[in-house]
This record gives sequence, structure tokens and C-alpha cells, in this order.
Amino acid sequence: MDVITLEAKGRVAGKVATKAARREEQVPCVLYGQGEEPRIFQIPEISMRELVYTDQFHRVSINLDGEAYDCVLKRTDFHPVTDSIIHADFYVLHPGENVTIRVPVHFNGIAEGVREGGVQQEFVHKIAVTCLPKNLPDFIEVDVSSLTIGQSILVRDISVEGVEIKAPGDSTLVSIDRPRAIIVVEEEEDEEGLEGEEGEEGEGAAEGSEASEKEGGEKK
Repeated sequence: MDVITLEAKGRVAGKVATKAARREEQVPCVLYGQGEEPRIFQIPEISMRELVYTDQFHRVSINLDGEAYDCVLKRTDFHPVTDSIIHADFYVLHPGENVTIRVPVHFNGIAEGVREGGVQQEFVHKIAVTCLPKNLPDFIEVDVSSLTIGQSILVRDISVEGVEIKAPGDSTLVSIDRPRAIIVVEEEEDEEGLEGEEGEEGEGAAEGSEASEKEGGEKK
């Protein structure tokens, strides 16, 4: 697993100081962990981007006041309008202590059902796991190549050595569905067939009626 090193700078607590940091494009952060005294600091927002905007999970080394902390990014808050990073929480790792964290889920391969025209529906892109720091995965890999139309992969179908998946076993990760367009076309064809049959019967009845009228006229 790659480790991203971030250079941090201590900051003053309070709303005024926090707003000032954000104006300077700094992200206010908190560092905490079991047996750790919480520390507040700030990191340039540009330095956070490679950690936040990625499809892989990374460990973090935070250099603060001459000391390095082995951490994971626990939470990130974004501005509701600009989507810029406005706050981040980091959790300190200890070798013998389990940590619970959300990691990305990667769906690999091309499903047989997709080759047949099915649609792949992905329901989970991150999932919570609990494990020792040494077992933290960059991501959870899920192979979908054997799935046919109508099949799915559930949480209970995957396993990673040394890692406990913290999600209900019957939760769906991915499924291959029948395209809706195919169903609609079939229904439309059926309806058109029924209308055609009714039309033919109606025309036949009308022709029979006209013939009867003509015969009756001739008899008179």
C-alpha cells in the first residue's frame, strides 16, 4: 500500500481561525486515536487532493511539529456549493489495534451477461472493513466475469484474508439486469399483434355484413 506524506501546520481552535484557514485554501483537520491526545492542524487543500480524489485507499503519514503520525483518513467534509474540502479527520494507527475504515470496491472483468446485452448495476463503491493496519487493503476486488443475466454478487460471496467485511451478508454489490428496452419492445410487439388480429376480424365482419345486404337486395 502506498503511503502519502502530508506536511501539517498547527492551528488555533475556534470559528474565526477556521474560516481564516479556509480563506487561505487550508483544510482544518483533527488527528485522534486510541490513547492519543486530539491534535488540530491544517493542510493545504491542494495536498489533500491526491488522497481524496482517488479510487484507492491510502495510508497517510502526517508530519506535525517534528513528529510523524501513521494515520488513515477517517472522514472528509465538502462545501455544499463549491465541493471544496472544508474539513478532515485522521485516525492514528497502532500495529496491534483493529481499525474500521471504508475502502473502495473495484469491479473487474466483463460479465457474460453484459456480452449478451445485459446491463451491469453497481450498488456499492465503498465498503466498511475491520482489520489490523498491516492488512488494510488498497481496495476490495470483485470479479464479475462469470455473471449472466439475472445473477448478482452479494457481500457474503466475497472474502479477503485478514479482513472482516462490515456489511449485511445479503446486501447486493453488483447485478446483471435484463435491458428494459428489450422488455418494452416485446410488449409493444404483442400489443400490435393483438390490434392487428382485432382489425382483421372487424374487417371480416364488415365484409360479411355488406355481402348479406347485397344478397338481400337481390332477393327483393
